[in-house]
Amino acid sequence: MTRLTALALPLIALALAPTAARADVVAKAASPDGHITLTISLDGEGRPSYAVQRNGKPLIADSRLGFMFTDAPKIERNLTLADARQASSDTSWTQPWGEWTRIRDHHNELTLVFREKGDLQREMDVTFRLFDDGVAFRYSLPDQANLHHANIAEELTQFAFAEGGTAWWKPAYEWNREEYLYNRTPLDAVGTAQTVMTVKLADGTHVALHEAALVDYAGMNLARAEGNTFRADLTPGAGAPKVSRDAGFSTPWRTIAVADDAAGLYMNHMILNLNEPNKLGDVSWIKPGKFVGVWWNMIKGEWSWARGPKHGATTANVRRYIDFAAASGIPAVLVEGWNVGWDGNWFGNGNEMNFAQPTEDFDADGLAAYAKSKGVTLIGHHETGGSASHYDGQLDSAFKWAANHGEQVVKTGYVTDAGQIERVDADGAKHREWHEGQWMVNHYLRVVQTAAKYHVSIDSHEPVKDTGLRRTYPNWVAREGGRGMEYNAWVGGKNPPEHEANLVFTQLLGGPMDFTPGVLSLSGSEGSTIHSTIAKQLALYVVLYSPVVMAADTPENYAKYPGPFQFIKDVPTDWSDTRALNGEVGDYVTIARKAKGSDDWYLGAVGDEQARSSKVTLDFLDAGRSYTAEIYRDGPGADYRTEARHAIVIEKKPVKKGDVLSLDLAPGGGQAIRFVASGGKRKR
Repeated sequence: MTRLTALALPLIALALAPTAARADVVAKAASPDGHITLTISLDGEGRPSYAVQRNGKPLIADSRLGFMFTDAPKIERNLTLADARQASSDTSWTQPWGEWTRIRDHHNELTLVFREKGDLQREMDVTFRLFDDGVAFRYSLPDQANLHHANIAEELTQFAFAEGGTAWWKPAYEWNREEYLYNRTPLDAVGTAQTVMTVKLADGTHVALHEAALVDYAGMNLARAEGNTFRADLTPGAGAPKVSRDAGFSTPWRTIAVADDAAGLYMNHMILNLNEPNKLGDVSWIKPGKFVGVWWNMIKGEWSWARGPKHGATTANVRRYIDFAAASGIPAVLVEGWNVGWDGNWFGNGNEMNFAQPTEDFDADGLAAYAKSKGVTLIGHHETGGSASHYDGQLDSAFKWAANHGEQVVKTGYVTDAGQIERVDADGAKHREWHEGQWMVNHYLRVVQTAAKYHVSIDSHEPVKDTGLRRTYPNWVAREGGRGMEYNAWVGGKNPPEHEANLVFTQLLGGPMDFTPGVLSLSGSEGSTIHSTIAKQLALYVVLYSPVVMAADTPENYAKYPGPFQFIKDVPTDWSDTRALNGEVGDYVTIARKAKGSDDWYLGAVGDEQARSSKVTLDFLDAGRSYTAEIYRDGPGADYRTEARHAIVIEKKPVKKGDVLSLDLAPGGGQAIRFVASGGKRKR
C-alpha cells in the first residue's frame, strides 16, 4: 500500500504563523517499507524545507529548498503549497551490461507545487522519490508568465545532518581536477567536497550524498555551511549564471543513499533507477571486455606519446601487443599517442590534435587488418589537451575514422588544469570552462551521442562524474575521474594501501571506474615500489568494477608471473549478480560477482595497510552444486613494504553453498577466488 499523504493547511494558519519561528508540516511521505519517512514544512515566512527520518529517528534535519538567480528575485520565501501529487511504482528492467542483469525500481513519489504569494506568482515544483534505501529529489521550473528563462546563480538546497559523524570526501575546485585522495575527517570539518561524499553517522548509519541524471546542468558540489549542514554548490561556467536554460526543465536528482553499513551502500540501485531508460535502441554492438595497452611504459616515462626515438605507438610495438592479446585471450589493445598532435607542449593545448591522422610510423590500416585477423580490436585514444571546442569540430570525422578501423571503444582525455577547458564560440569568442560546468556537461554528452552513431563506446578520462547516464546511453561504458593506477607509476605520491577500499564506498557508488589494475611487477618508474601485493592486484578486477578493464602491466612482466596472470585471463568484466559481503570505508571490502552467461562466481577482497582477517559464508553459490575454488592469496610473510609483496599462494579446494572461508589479507594485501561450477556453463 502506498503511504503518501499531503496535508493542506488553512490559509489562516499560515497568516498567523510567527515570522521566522516554527515551521508547519504541509506534506508527508514514506518509503515502500515505511522505514524512511519524509516531511515537508513551510516556516512563518513561507520558506520550504524537507527533513528525512529513518526508523523514526531524524537523519536529515530541516533543510532549505530554492533557487537564486542572476537577473531575478530568488525563489525561496513567501511560498505556499499550491498542489500535491502522489504516485508509486514497482518495476524491473534489464541492463545490457553491468553488475546486475535485473534492477528493481520500487519507490513512492510525491510532487509538490510551491507558488509565490507575491506579485510574480512563480511556481517551483519539487519531486521526491522514496526508496527503501534512500531519498532523491529534483526541482522543475515550468515555463510560466514570469519565468521563461532561468539564469541560476545557485541552488539553495541544503543537507542538514541531524547528528555528527565521520566523512570521506575529496576536495572540489582544486587544480588537478578530481584526482585527489579521500580525506577522512569529522563531518563538521569537511571543506567543499565533490560528490560522492560518504558519511558514517554517530549511530553507525551510513549515508552517501550524490546526484543522478546530470544533463544540461552544472555538477553539484557540497559546501559546508555550518556545523553538520551542507549546501549545494554548483560548478561555475565561463559566465555569470552557473546554469542558463529555458524554463520547462528539471534539475538532476539530489540523492541521499542510506544503509546500516558500508556494504549496504554498495548494493543501492537508486542512481541507475533515477536515470531515463536506454535511448540508443539495439546496443548489442557494445562489447565489455579486457584490454592490454601501449600505455604503462609511457606512464613510467620509458616510451613517449610524441614522435621520436622513444615513440610508443609504432607499428612494431602495436603488432607485438596484438600478438600478446591474441595469445592471452584478451580481446582488445589500447593505443595512445598514435595520432598527430602530441609533439611539443600539448598539456592544456590540444589544438594540433587530429583524430583521423595517424603518425607516419603508425600503419593504421595495416594494424586494423592485422588485429582483425587475430580476433583482436584496437581501442582508440582521443586526448584533447582540454581543447574541447577543437574536439567538437572533429567529432564526426574522428568517430567515423574509429569505426572504419574497427575500434569499438575510444578512450577520451581532457588533460588540463581544472577551470582551464578551452571553449571557442561560433563568433570566435574564447572562454575557459570547468570540467563539470554546464557547458562541459553538454560537451561530454555530445561526444557520447556522436560516438553512438558510429557504434563506438566511450571511456572518459578527466571526465564529468558518473551520475548513472550509462543507463540512458549504454555506450558510456567507463570513466576515470579519480586517482587510478597511473599514480603508482610515479616516484612520489603513490596511492596508499587504503585507497581502493575508499574508492569502493565513495566514487564507485556513482558508477564504473577505469582504474587500470593488474601491475604484477609491483614496480613503477625508477624501480619505485607499488603499495600492494600481487594478490591484491588480482582482487582489484573483482572489487573495482568496470566493463572495460586493462591488464595494465607489460607483456614482459606478465611472462614472469604466469600463475597470477591466469586469473587476469580468466576473470570476466560483465556480471549477472553482485554481492557486497562485508566492508568498512577505507579499511577493507569483499565483493562476490557471478559471471554473465556462466555459472561461475568470482570473489575479490582488499584491505589497507594493516593485516586483515574476515570470514565469509558462501551463501551466494547455487544449492546442490559443487564448486572448485581457485584461490589466489597472499603468501607467507607477504607485506607491501617488503620484497615479500610478491609472495602468493595459488591453490584449489572443493566448496559448496554454505561453506565458510577465512580471508586473511596481508598488509596492503588481497585475495581473489574463482569458483568454478561443476558441470556448469563456462565463459571467460
